[in-house]
Amino acid sequence: MMYRVYECDSSKKALITKILETDPYADDSFARVGYKVKDGTVLGEDKNKIYIYISASDDFVKKADEKLKEHAVVAKNEDKIAEKIRKEEEEAESGFGSIFGE
Repeated sequence: MMYRVYECDSSKKALITKILETDPYADDSFARVGYKVKDGTVLGEDKNKIYIYISASDDFVKKADEKLKEHAVVAKNEDKIAEKIRKEEEEAESGFGSIFGE
């Protein structure tokens, strides 16, 4: 498994969402693999950008690169942003667990 973080202008969010949600039941769809879309402001990054995080097989990441290449690029600070997204998810899971006393 590997991960990839893409970035693009927030003005392209609707277009990127359409690409990510296309054919959700296909074996190689973004929906099956899972992805996260975050606004730059939420991550303390460029407020005019959105970031797309994918954790998947090498083959899927290559397909994602191809599908997104016209609208998004690999984030310049990919590792830093990936870490922020993973940390945010861990904190959300931890908070959810505390609701149920775990």
